[in-house]
Amino acid sequence: QVQLVESGGGLVTAGDSLRLSCAVSGRTSSTYTMGWFRQAPGKEREFVAGITRSGRDTNYADSVKGRSTISRDNAKNTVYLQMNSLKPEDTAVYYCAASILPVVFDIPARYGYWGQGTQVTVSS
Repeated sequence: QVQLVESGGGLVTAGDSLRLSCAVSGRTSSTYTMGWFRQAPGKEREFVAGITRSGRDTNYADSVKGRSTISRDNAKNTVYLQMNSLKPEDTAVYYCAASILPVVFDIPARYGYWGQGTQVTVSS
C-alpha cells in the first residue's frame, strides 16, 4: 500500500511562486505514474499535471501550461509541482495521486492512490 503526503501549500499573492511536494512511502515511487490534481470549492477535481515513472514524459492542463513544472526525484521518493505566476483562479486544494498505469491520464479515476491535499490560496 502506498501513502502520499503533500506539503508546500500556503497563502500567496498573485504573481508569486510555490513548490508543492508529494512524499511517497510504502512503495518505491518509481513504480507509479504520478499526477497532481486540484479542487476548488464547488468545482470538480481537475487535472493539473502528470509525469511518467521515469520522468521522461509530462503532461499539463492548458490552464497551467507554461507556468508550472512537474518533476520527480525517485531516489527521494518525491514528486514536485513548481507553480509560477500564480493567479487567484489557482486557489484550490491540490492533491497528489499515483497510478499503476504507464502513461499519464487526466482522469481522476485512473489514479488509485491519493494524498490528503494541501491548500493553495492566491490573493489578488
